[in-house]
Amino acid sequence: MQHMSTIKIILAEDHQIVRNGIKSLLQQDEGLEIIGEAENGNEVFELINSGLIPDLIIADINMPEMDGLSLAAQLKNEYPQVHVIILSMMDHEKYIVQAFDLGVKGYLLKNASINEMIFAIRHIIQGHEYICSEVTLKLLKKIVRLSETTSQPITSNVSFTPRELEILKLTSEGFTNMEMANKLFTSRRTIEGHRQSLIDKTGAKNSAALIVYAFKAGILN
Repeated sequence: MQHMSTIKIILAEDHQIVRNGIKSLLQQDEGLEIIGEAENGNEVFELINSGLIPDLIIADINMPEMDGLSLAAQLKNEYPQVHVIILSMMDHEKYIVQAFDLGVKGYLLKNASINEMIFAIRHIIQGHEYICSEVTLKLLKKIVRLSETTSQPITSNVSFTPRELEILKLTSEGFTNMEMANKLFTSRRTIEGHRQSLIDKTGAKNSAALIVYAFKAGILN
């Protein structure tokens, strides 16, 4: 775990003014050293192949020739020890999920503060991952909204049979109808019947809504 030694960074950003701004702010921290600058992913690989190995690369998601995500994907194969933080204007979860699937360790919006960027760098060097606070809050609010729209008002007078409760618990653990049938030594059709009964009783539209209902009603914890 690298903590006391200087963290070597390559900045990959095709807008020179932005790159200079990030560089001047990061260089105020004695523990960080900008060892190289690039306008795209190809230039990053030219630097690395010439022997300039960074601990971490801060890369814009949109760059000509080779963008940040393509860079991350190739680094994962060729230089897995080099961490990547993506800088982006886009807070859509599709890009964030794709970035982490490709091996990115951090995702920061371009309006993140320099303090947050420095925290992210140190956090990632210590072996963790980081998503900037603004994106995290947005995703959290979305999850709350989804949970509210998929669950019905909780009615305490709904009663379940022991077998229905068993199936509810297995559903929450991710078992499929077929897996539940094998586990409970019954047929898939019987399981589907119990599932339909649960859906009718709770008013939940699908398995996800059923699980949300069960947690909110205190059936599962």
